[in-house]
Amino acid sequence: MNALISVSDKTGIVEFAKSLHALGIKLLSTGGTAKLLAEQGLPVTEVAEVTGFPEMLDGRVKTLHPKVHGGLLARRDLPEHMAALKTHGIDTIDLLVVNLYPFEATVAKAGCTLEDAIENIDIGGPAMVRSAAKNWKDVAVLTDASQYPQVLIELKNGGLTLKTKFALSVAAFNRISAYDGAISDYLSSVEFDEAAVVPVRKPFADQYNLQFTKLQDLRYGENPHQSAAFYRDAFAAPGSLVTAEQLQGKELSYNNIADADAAWECVKSFDGSACVIVKHANPCGVAVGVDALQAYSKAFQTDPTSAFGGIIAVNCTVDERAALQMSKQFIEVLMAPDFTPEALAVFKAKANVRVLKIALPAGRGQGRNAMDFKRISSGLLVQSADNHELALSDLKVVTTLQPSPEQLQDLMFAWTVAKFVKSNAIVFCQGGMTMGVGAGQMSRLDSARIASIKAEHAGLSLKGTAVASDAFFPFRDGLDVVVDAGATCVIQPGGSMRDQEVIDAANERGVAMVYSGVRHFRH
Repeated sequence: MNALISVSDKTGIVEFAKSLHALGIKLLSTGGTAKLLAEQGLPVTEVAEVTGFPEMLDGRVKTLHPKVHGGLLARRDLPEHMAALKTHGIDTIDLLVVNLYPFEATVAKAGCTLEDAIENIDIGGPAMVRSAAKNWKDVAVLTDASQYPQVLIELKNGGLTLKTKFALSVAAFNRISAYDGAISDYLSSVEFDEAAVVPVRKPFADQYNLQFTKLQDLRYGENPHQSAAFYRDAFAAPGSLVTAEQLQGKELSYNNIADADAAWECVKSFDGSACVIVKHANPCGVAVGVDALQAYSKAFQTDPTSAFGGIIAVNCTVDERAALQMSKQFIEVLMAPDFTPEALAVFKAKANVRVLKIALPAGRGQGRNAMDFKRISSGLLVQSADNHELALSDLKVVTTLQPSPEQLQDLMFAWTVAKFVKSNAIVFCQGGMTMGVGAGQMSRLDSARIASIKAEHAGLSLKGTAVASDAFFPFRDGLDVVVDAGATCVIQPGGSMRDQEVIDAANERGVAMVYSGVRHFRH
């Protein structure tokens, strides 16, 4: 049995090669890999000795030879193939271990030149991988160090199964697809300039190649008559929902995942202990507190009715006290960075509750998607993600009345929440909690009225509240509705043709108003 090893990432390769040698497998290799194995005392034959040609053109040509590809592609069950190998003195290659030049890592570096990118496009590696993967029944192809242990176990127990070989082949073609997609994405984004050492890259490539790996099939989609599956981005950000560990509970549904993502993205936006309760993709309660219990208790007050069967996200550790309070509510999903053992014991009594543990990203700006996608009929809309963060210094006071420091804090809190509410969005807040949320209406007036109604049903007074509107008030009537409800300060983007009319109305009603300068439509 012959194994050809040619790896760029040499993680674990020496140990793997030693194990192959111990099993009596002959080792073939190229360049730096051959040198490394020889230095470890392993008997290794360089591919150049097999082909009769040295590595050429600075290593660009090493394995592109019939004695390599013939050994990979020959079908062992076809006598004419085996006769051809014998005629031309070609040995079979039964195991191929290849990982590719680090193209993705190279182009991700700041200051990467076009020349560096081009030189890290692997040619011989993908060609060998494709040959071996095509002939999967006879050749096992390994493209990642994580595959080494299982392959060794099977080899030691009599040989690789066809099921394993097929899985390795599929993984190999997937790797080649992702690799070629990354090359296409990069080159399609380059603004060619012969004089530029480091090329200028367009924010949107001429061709976009998406790579997602299935995590699980789902029972159904948004509705029972729709089928669905859950996929992970090949470059998933740390601290995102796809990195979650499910500690208990039923299998996540399509709607669970969509709502959980909305809740987690929102709660990550707060620095202090925060809780977000989501129902049907909209926050129905958001609050900050000294700990998980206080944040949850305040968030629940906003809209206890909608919170029933909701998704809860907390950005701090859930302890027993918080768990006991949360467990009084019907919860679909609960997620947090950590849980105390006592808290997990509380939820064990509610076996259907899906409990997810997700590490918070290391930095405020991390763990976010760079791009957003929306599928339309026979097409795709792509945009940069709405990652804008508003600072106090960005605010422009446009009324005679200046907001107090407390009001400014409420306005910033309301603005953060409004970013995650479906447009048209109106959010009343006070004291670090939502008091009323109006979402997803065709009319901003209706969103304002609905927020007021919800506050009334929850027994909350809107007197002295701060209000955020995700887009400008086109007329003064929207402002009048929120002030009539009890708001004393407002944050909105500004930018309407009738801005002055709205400013005059705010001055007339004796409320403070600030402009953010940006809007947060969320469709």
